[in-house]
Amino acid sequence: MWRFARPDEPNWSSSLGAGRPGWHIECTAIALRFLGEEFDIQGGGSDLVFPHHEMCAAEAIVASGRPLAKAYVHSGMVALHGQKMSKSKGNLELVSRLRHGGADPMAIRLALINHHYREDWEWTPDQLAAAEERLALWRSTLDLPGAAPAEETVEAVRAALRHDLDTPTALAAVDEWARASQADDQVDPDAVSRMTTAVDALLGIDLQRVGFQA
Repeated sequence: MWRFARPDEPNWSSSLGAGRPGWHIECTAIALRFLGEEFDIQGGGSDLVFPHHEMCAAEAIVASGRPLAKAYVHSGMVALHGQKMSKSKGNLELVSRLRHGGADPMAIRLALINHHYREDWEWTPDQLAAAEERLALWRSTLDLPGAAPAEETVEAVRAALRHDLDTPTALAAVDEWARASQADDQVDPDAVSRMTTAVDALLGIDLQRVGFQA
């Protein structure tokens, strides 16, 4: 709640002595001021579940009598070379660096959402290569005169996303549709347009724009 003053740190005088608000109460106060006494979603990394978000929630209930958030969403940790990526360690794989190396931003996005957001995972270059292959498969349908019917696949993608944002399952559904669309007897003329719109709207993957600048 209150951190006593340390050398070379900002501090204020109080009945407890010179110091400053702790991190938890500071975030609680900011949230209550700018988001209100109760808001929909509190998000962050899984390393913030305890003590930070639990402390913030407890403090907010005491201050306002209402829960701080209706739902809490915590993402998994991403590692590089066996260690969690962090700014303090400097072991980061940057999107800007991947883009500078020529990676398609849609492939980068596919590599990222191939992991469930709650999952801990480790970045490796082969994941980008696999995402580029997936993107090429999806884009190979753009020149087809017809494709497999899209309605079932679109609903499968929606169902996966409704199930705690299960993006890996959603991507697998589109993979199955794209492979089925390569068959010669697939002649639905509207399916490609339907799927192109759906994967852009639901997954943020723009199949039309190739090699565009970030």
